[in-house]
Amino acid sequence: MLTQEFVFSFREAAPYINAFRGKTFVIALSGEAVAGGNLAGLAQDINLLVSLGVRVVVVHGGRPQIAALLARNGLMPRFHDGRRITDAPTLEAVKQAQGMVRYEIEAALSMGMPNSPMHNAHLRVSSGNVLTARPLGVIDGVDYFYSGQVRRIDTEAINQRLDTGELVLISPIGYSPTGEVFNLMMEEVATQTASALRAEKLIFLIESRGVTGAEGQFVSTLNAHQAEDLLARNTQPVDVCAYLACAVRAVREGVPRAHLVSHREDGALLVELFTSGGNGTMVSRDPLVKVRNAGIEDIGNIIALIRPLEEQGVLVKRSREHLEMEVDCYSVLEHDGKVYGCVAMHTFPGSDMAELACLVVSRDKRDAGFGETLLHHVEQKARLRGMHALFVLTTQTAHWFVERGFSPADPSQLPPPRQRLYNTQRRSKVFIKPL
Repeated sequence: MLTQEFVFSFREAAPYINAFRGKTFVIALSGEAVAGGNLAGLAQDINLLVSLGVRVVVVHGGRPQIAALLARNGLMPRFHDGRRITDAPTLEAVKQAQGMVRYEIEAALSMGMPNSPMHNAHLRVSSGNVLTARPLGVIDGVDYFYSGQVRRIDTEAINQRLDTGELVLISPIGYSPTGEVFNLMMEEVATQTASALRAEKLIFLIESRGVTGAEGQFVSTLNAHQAEDLLARNTQPVDVCAYLACAVRAVREGVPRAHLVSHREDGALLVELFTSGGNGTMVSRDPLVKVRNAGIEDIGNIIALIRPLEEQGVLVKRSREHLEMEVDCYSVLEHDGKVYGCVAMHTFPGSDMAELACLVVSRDKRDAGFGETLLHHVEQKARLRGMHALFVLTTQTAHWFVERGFSPADPSQLPPPRQRLYNTQRRSKVFIKPL
């Protein structure tokens, strides 16, 4: 049983491994994550990503470390509108704390622990002055002194280091052309770095698991519009709101996916990236589920979906040649780029009735509402073609169609060309839905 679970897990991860090879991930590692006790596990997982061919950039923070150093020196932290006011004494504490955090991360990433993914690994960590910054200045009458914002990111230098297999570690400290040093916000640096590098993913390692809905339920996927609605309602914890706002900005600026993942749960990062269910909250610019016209390259996926039902007698058997000839009649449903369902629509000359056929959803997604999505797609497609009704022939799923507005009918009500193809031995039941 354990062997079967391993094989299933490995097969589930394999498509993601292939898809991520050569892609750039920006991982935001907060100071809380560094101090949270799971840094060694996070370092192993990040190292594993690099070993799988992912180009990894880590942007780290250091808020709790800065706070501790200020307290030790008898200095009071000052904030305005959620941003630290960095005067000269505070800047010294910032530089010292961020330096300590960077060295701690480098040490964790350099460990070659026996019996771990890092055994015999030789990960090279690169860092340097890749951030040019400018001062925030005076806002609302408040002088931020050495608090700054990103002016330019040296993407050429970062990509050169990534091309050689190095992990790039960026501290949220920027430098001006005149030699001044500025304290930057880790979230902003990570977001702008991901956008500038055209990264595949921006990943925030946060305290909680991710976003929760209105009734406290966990939300695993959001598009940018849905995330903006949540932010407008202001129902999330302050830290989640900050990270979610950055995630929305990133996907709006071209990063395909942004993730909020707990740094406290060991292995959560890998589960989020290499399983279909994930572990945190993923934000995309557009809805993750889409239905599109099938192409010849989808035949393999369609066959994989329908074969089990053909073997059970639920569907009529279709050869590959038959599917290839009729592929223009098919549509497939994708969730985050992976095909989980298919459906076909057939029309008949001289008839205003269309046939819905071969509606199949992957077993592990049958509770996700994908069947209704495919049905609505065919209904809309039929209306656009001028059809007045939709019919379906089925032997074992009659109740599903009745619950969705189909009514029993007689085979004699079918279009004449379809009547001639009716299989009297199979004795499929006929259901019709007016459009």
